[in-house]
Amino acid sequence: EVQFVESGGGLVQAGGSLRLSCAASGFIFDDYGIGWFRQAPGKEREGVACISSSDSSTYYADSVKGRFTISRDNAKNTAYLQMNSLKAEDTAIYYCAASLEVCYYSGTYYYTKWDADYWGQGTQVTVSS
Repeated sequence: EVQFVESGGGLVQAGGSLRLSCAASGFIFDDYGIGWFRQAPGKEREGVACISSSDSSTYYADSVKGRFTISRDNAKNTAYLQMNSLKAEDTAIYYCAASLEVCYYSGTYYYTKWDADYWGQGTQVTVSS
């Protein structure tokens, strides 16, 4: 049975930090790129960050570059999103996803359009201003 469980969301003041985790089981984690996405009320889903399966290259949306860090620990089948200097506009439900597609290739950020193989259930992040 595939499980992809997120944790670490919550309420934080602007300027604060949170670390989201995504623990996977039931599939070969090492083979999959991992992406973090978010969706705020009334807005479309946004690709926030992606880490590749092959060499752990990382890619970020401009809105989070320099503040968020995506990482993975293949020994623990877990991915992370460290979020620093949080802003009110970061408030959203955050989802992790796993895909056999690449994050990025030849100028195109494919992860933003992933039809991912697995999705987490989502975790709420609320940043108060």
